[in-house]
Amino acid sequence: MTEFFQYLFGDFHGKVLATLIVATQYTVYLSLAAFVGGGLVGLILTACRMSGVRLLKNTASSYVWLFQSIPLLMLLFILGLGVPVYFQVDVPAWLAAGISLTLFTSAYLAEVWRGALEAVSKGQWEGGESLGLTYWKTLRLVVAPQALQIAIPPTVGFLVQIIKGTSLAYIIDFNDVMRWGKKIANSQLDGAEPFIIFPMVALIYFSLCFPLSMLSRRLEKNLLTERGISAPKTLAQGA
Repeated sequence: MTEFFQYLFGDFHGKVLATLIVATQYTVYLSLAAFVGGGLVGLILTACRMSGVRLLKNTASSYVWLFQSIPLLMLLFILGLGVPVYFQVDVPAWLAAGISLTLFTSAYLAEVWRGALEAVSKGQWEGGESLGLTYWKTLRLVVAPQALQIAIPPTVGFLVQIIKGTSLAYIIDFNDVMRWGKKIANSQLDGAEPFIIFPMVALIYFSLCFPLSMLSRRLEKNLLTERGISAPKTLAQGA
């Protein structure tokens, strides 16, 4: 791969691009870990918020409010830099970044999924109740499958925000594409000017995010079509 890039972009910039692409795998790994971890926690939070237990609802709501209010950058500072210094413990950069992004992701996904559940008409709940189903059976068998259709487009779209959020992890020395781009751009090597290196990094992020954005728009358009709603003109043109 390196030889191919060197042939296309020259010896130095070919090696730089190959290095950035290799580092991109860690951006992908971190994004997937945050999405899976945040998704699992988000499911628990959503279940708590939809339950009839006041304590669980208030606790989940407080969690969502807290971690939607704290910037991701601050979470990274606290877990990646503050905790190791204050408690004198070694916290690997990947662990601090993973936990920070999981907290950030779970708060937003829980809100997305709660909104999807509440978007299902109350008649569905009443129908399940009339059939003798319990609250949780109605949720699992009747409401959740319909909410899933509504939730998929914004969930895929939020994955784009997770990928972009990983770019902040360089501040705690997580070895992703952004950190390598910054290291190369700050070096004294000929050809490593920031106005050359950072556009390469931006192109890599664009390559990761653009297909997901288009997929999200396509899924949203299909959902509107299935429900007999005309897609907004901007959405129809963009998909």
